[in-house]
Amino acid sequence: MNIANILTIMRIVLTFVFMFFLSFQGMAAKILALAVFALAAFTDLLDGRIAHKRNMVTDFGKLMDPIADKILVLAAFIAFVQMGLIKGWMIMIIISRELLITSLRLFALNKGKVLSAGKAGKQKTVSQMVVIFFIMGFVIFREVRLSFFTWNPGWENFFRQGIDIFMWITIVLTLYSGFTYLWENRRLIANI
Repeated sequence: MNIANILTIMRIVLTFVFMFFLSFQGMAAKILALAVFALAAFTDLLDGRIAHKRNMVTDFGKLMDPIADKILVLAAFIAFVQMGLIKGWMIMIIISRELLITSLRLFALNKGKVLSAGKAGKQKTVSQMVVIFFIMGFVIFREVRLSFFTWNPGWENFFRQGIDIFMWITIVLTLYSGFTYLWENRRLIANI
């Protein structure tokens, strides 16, 4: 197992650590959750660069890197639904896309072909990471204000509108990347 694949597995482990800290109340727990998420997101950037630079691209990495991304991102989004910060139907669109594309990848793997993530899929992942960082920033800002100052309901409305805008952008990119991926692999799909 090479260093790039170890980083991919580490991202999955960090997802559980992120969720552990996010489940606790208080500013310190939320800051730790953000730090762990940032570290996990950094492993995503790092493992791809290492794999390509050192010629360590493997079938395991092609399959597991996007799956590790999905585990990290979907865990965060599901937690945000539970926290009442985003709408459940938005996450259902994202989960449906991820299940469909992952199923296609597994089908292709069963046929002896490994399908790696496309450019649109990587852009989708970046948009999802950005919205997660924005939401975590809001959660921490609110915790700081509640701990040391006062919380203005107007800020809540402002941030929630921002979250909705970012989520709409993410939904559009998620659907676009899904349709693009299906189109690029239409010959494989035709053989199902």
